[in-house]
Amino acid sequence: MKKSRDQIYNELLVIKSQQGDREAFNELVGRWQKRLWNYAYRITGSESAAWDIVQESWHGIIKGIRKLNDAALFSSWAFRIVNNKCSDFLRRQHRQHKLDDELVKNIRDESDKSNIDNKSELLLDAVRKLAPERRALVTLRYREGFDIEQIAQILGVPEGTVKSRLHRTMNQLKEIVERKQNE
Repeated sequence: MKKSRDQIYNELLVIKSQQGDREAFNELVGRWQKRLWNYAYRITGSESAAWDIVQESWHGIIKGIRKLNDAALFSSWAFRIVNNKCSDFLRRQHRQHKLDDELVKNIRDESDKSNIDNKSELLLDAVRKLAPERRALVTLRYREGFDIEQIAQILGVPEGTVKSRLHRTMNQLKEIVERKQNE
């Protein structure tokens, strides 16, 4: 597989960061901050929690970047750190229903701003009904564009597990959408 210039440049920034180049690390942060924050936000539904999670994640990245053996794995490694921090956050939340209500409101506000059509709204409603770990899976695959192998690395599970969870999640989404259409 041929790498894009963007991928190669990203790997160069990682290597320079591993060597202690602060400018390279700052540029790396600039390139990844928004994507990592968006992921954390989509999982938690909370802007402040997403910022906290990303900040904690960058601390982990700073501490561990020199141990990263393959610069090409930076994106999946960074997303795995954020995913783990999101999981920690969700475990600490005792009021799961409150969290889901906030996420629904945030996604609805976002969808209102972008004037999406009814089918997209129906699909967004279905995704909102998924458990947080299922939303994470859908977000990683279809929003962030990670492949099965990368998702497995991020979630720390075998590829077969990702495939079966993704298959079950897609079936669950299909059932939710069909029920909504029949109402």
